[in-house]
Amino acid sequence: MIEIDHLTKRYGPHTAVEDLYLQVEPGLIYGLLGPNGAGKSTTMNMMTGCLAATEGTVRIDGYDIFEEPAKAKAKIGYLPEMPPVYPEMTPREYLSFVAEAKGVQKEMRGGQLDQVLRVTDTAAVQNRLIRNLSKGYRQRVGIAGALLGDPEVIILDEPTVGLDPRQIIEIRDLIRTLGKKHTVILSSHILSEVRAVCDRIVIISKGHLVASDTPENLEQLFAGSRTLELVVRGEEPAIRAALAPLRGVRRLQFGRREEGEQSLTIETGPKDDLREGVFFACAAARLPILGMETRKASLEDVFIELTGQDAPLPKGEAELSDQQGEEGEQP
Repeated sequence: MIEIDHLTKRYGPHTAVEDLYLQVEPGLIYGLLGPNGAGKSTTMNMMTGCLAATEGTVRIDGYDIFEEPAKAKAKIGYLPEMPPVYPEMTPREYLSFVAEAKGVQKEMRGGQLDQVLRVTDTAAVQNRLIRNLSKGYRQRVGIAGALLGDPEVIILDEPTVGLDPRQIIEIRDLIRTLGKKHTVILSSHILSEVRAVCDRIVIISKGHLVASDTPENLEQLFAGSRTLELVVRGEEPAIRAALAPLRGVRRLQFGRREEGEQSLTIETGPKDDLREGVFFACAAARLPILGMETRKASLEDVFIELTGQDAPLPKGEAELSDQQGEEGEQP
């Protein structure tokens, strides 16, 4: 559906995207993941023809976005990070304007408007001024505009930025619905968002493509070890002595100490399960285990490994609610 070949964008001495190669298969939801400044938005702007490339090509269903822009763009519905809606219009007025700009035939506009309003659940507010709607509804109106013309590919740049937790969940549900009929590409730096809705993950770091695969395959690829996290009541020397005879321990690391309790991590091979051995070793030494948890490589671990940056915290979504100061109905 989309073929990106040697895509590069330079701004003077600064290279925002370098030699990017990617094939997007039809019927899947792709998550473009990376830290802020990684080149996600630049890539999307070039994919949609909004920004010229320094080098390389982007083909949408066989049409070169730079050589045949009209044919290629007809296959795309694009929502930038800031929805380009007009606050003094109603959603229906705005969508009618977008449909005309996209070249939707006049006799088909009414039906398409009704359809996108229904799919995005904005029919109830279609005659209210956009400036009076919550950010969640404005985002939905922007997505409705991207759907006009029935494009095969929907591209969404940071579709949940600035939304509160409930709005985030509803936009995610909408994206899953769109994925049943369209190829969807969304960018985000929120790992939980990408994991929740995407069939494939594309990770970009410093303008380079560093991974492209399913979430499960990426986690499996980096599952070279597993860890056993413990909280044990006792002193560090006694715990070390009790665990020393165990085979399969690659690394033993102690963390916080609090009121006679020790927090420690045991790193093992990917197929080693030391839970039973640790239990009996600590029991024999009369060292009560207060907590035990096995952890395998996660998408956060993959992100850190490939980008060299800390993974965004899941609680960041909840913190978005503090930024929500919009008035009007919540979707």
